[in-house]
Amino acid sequence: MNRLDLTGLTTRPAQVWGGVRLVPLVREAPVEGLRLHREVYEGLGAGLVELGPRNHYVSYIPHGLVADWSSGEESGVPGSGRQSAAYGTQLGGGQDAPRTVRLPRPAHHRMAKRRPGDRLRFLPLHLALEGYLALHFGGPSTAWEEWSRRALRDGLSPRAEDAYLGWSVRGLGDALRIFEIHPDQCGVMVYVSDALAAAFVVPHPEDYRLLHASLMEDLYGELVHQYALYGAPVAEFGARLGDGSHIRTLADLRAAARGQERAWEEAHEALFARELLDSSYGFDRVYRMGSFTLWRFLPPFVRDGSGQHIGETITDHKGRVAYLKTFRLSDAQIRRGYLLHVLAGADWELSRAAEVLGSSREELVRRIRAAGFSELLKGNV
Repeated sequence: MNRLDLTGLTTRPAQVWGGVRLVPLVREAPVEGLRLHREVYEGLGAGLVELGPRNHYVSYIPHGLVADWSSGEESGVPGSGRQSAAYGTQLGGGQDAPRTVRLPRPAHHRMAKRRPGDRLRFLPLHLALEGYLALHFGGPSTAWEEWSRRALRDGLSPRAEDAYLGWSVRGLGDALRIFEIHPDQCGVMVYVSDALAAAFVVPHPEDYRLLHASLMEDLYGELVHQYALYGAPVAEFGARLGDGSHIRTLADLRAAARGQERAWEEAHEALFARELLDSSYGFDRVYRMGSFTLWRFLPPFVRDGSGQHIGETITDHKGRVAYLKTFRLSDAQIRRGYLLHVLAGADWELSRAAEVLGSSREELVRRIRAAGFSELLKGNV
């Protein structure tokens, strides 16, 4: 598997609010045998994620998702499980809310943790972001003279990347609040200034209704924030039926409207979503859940000017997407990923890597420093 398969999902005409374009994704039938629930955490969202006995990082973690693939024999609904309520306490404001709060100690979370029964709790988007942060994390595997002792001992530790909350993406909150949710909607593609900011898919319409507002608590890249802040309003979707001379009955009008919907769907897949659907990815399996599998994926980090996304997905036994959440990388993040790929492919030897890049060794050193990896190099290089 090297591509995202959105078979079973169809698009509906775009909903536009200023520079934000929402493209609803609907399913003809829900994915059987899988449901998603939200687990809300106490505190202000600060959390410490444990990757292993000695590896961890601190980040914003407002909630987790619980995948339930239980048989649902008690309720007669596949994948419904016996418990579907969210756990924890949801943050809220009001007249009685304190104006100052004491910051709690960061909660400890594991990236993915099995729960009683056929249930798995995982941290949305953190699977994808940790996969990007861990890209060639070990650093040089050979003690070339250019690399510092710290690089050979600790690799790229620590690494940090910036992201913005959905609350800070101008227009996103209004768009999510104003537009109605389709009866069979199971996902949405979010565009800012007609650049794909994120894709979100769940297995069941009820799951989407519960998780729709959680898009405001997701993380978005720097480019998305800038496009929302400085971008101009985008053109709205408009159905064009010509002069109407061929429309004489309601059946003719219905057929013409459906033709416009098909035209929009084809245009969306060919133009808007092409960078996500036509790209090849490297998939890393995180957990197998019966007939479903949780993956995280990374793009090829090619320098062709197109947008590239990291993300996580749950697929069925045929590889079709049941759950999907993506994060658009900035140009700087793509450059860093590309540079790390080249260095690792050259076994971290600067001369070989410079040859692959078609540049001089001095220029490669400059690019390494500009990418924020100067601590890997000795000071006299």
